[in-house]
Amino acid sequence: MLIKPDCISCILKMANTAIRKLTADEVVIKDLTVQILTIPSLRGLQWDLSSPEVIELVMEKIIAAFKTPDPFRALKLEQNRTAQSLYPTLKKLVQEADDPLQAAVKMAIMGNVIDLMVSDHSLDVEKTLIQGLQRPWPEKPFVVFKKKLGQTRSLVYLGDNSGEIVFDKLLLEIIQETYHPKVVFVVRSAPALNDATRSEAEMVGLNQVAAIMSNGLNAPVPGTILSRCSRELRELIREADLVISKGGGNFDTLEGEKDLGADISFMLLSKCIPYCQYFQTGMFQPILANLFAS
Repeated sequence: MLIKPDCISCILKMANTAIRKLTADEVVIKDLTVQILTIPSLRGLQWDLSSPEVIELVMEKIIAAFKTPDPFRALKLEQNRTAQSLYPTLKKLVQEADDPLQAAVKMAIMGNVIDLMVSDHSLDVEKTLIQGLQRPWPEKPFVVFKKKLGQTRSLVYLGDNSGEIVFDKLLLEIIQETYHPKVVFVVRSAPALNDATRSEAEMVGLNQVAAIMSNGLNAPVPGTILSRCSRELRELIREADLVISKGGGNFDTLEGEKDLGADISFMLLSKCIPYCQYFQTGMFQPILANLFAS
């Protein structure tokens, strides 16, 4: 999905929120803001990029300013620790649900709320996730997804944010208990915002339920631009029975792929007006959208 006018203010707000997590020095914040405002897409001068591609340009300026390739490392660790502290309680809720798979899917999607793009305030993650379990949602996409999962022997799971990956692990545990597919969990090769790299994924034990693969995109892109990812990943996706794509960044970069060559299920929250319009849903609703060849 290419950027919309709404994306400009959203990315600028995200950038300001992110920078303020790194410094309280107003001179640094102002100077960096001026640099970010030179990006053509944030001035309405270039519309043929996706949000993750614009954020890549923002990240490059933040990385240069703070002289570190992973400026949000401490935040990612904090988000992982917070999610891990909730894991035992939330796993029990999932296991006791009438349909543990459906509960785990909802939990994984609601975990997408842990996002630098929208969060500039204290978030009660536990409350948000539990409320998410109680929300009604369209049953048909889940029925289709569940049927497809029953036919899946090879599963590629495209991860998103730190913290959120704890609930991805929970979903994969439930999937493995019933369907036993071979799973590859894909992370960013280069740090981008609070997205998970191999280090954060291993921290929460994802390597216990899946093989972990970096996407081969060696730039701070919070998404999956297949043409810039490794040949190994592209081939893996083409050969997979099912691809699960988590989060808005992966959706934005994959939605326009003409030669995806895979059955894919997008899992994300409708965090903005463009998503609400695209998926015909309300704000902050869980989305499960299947794009299957048959």
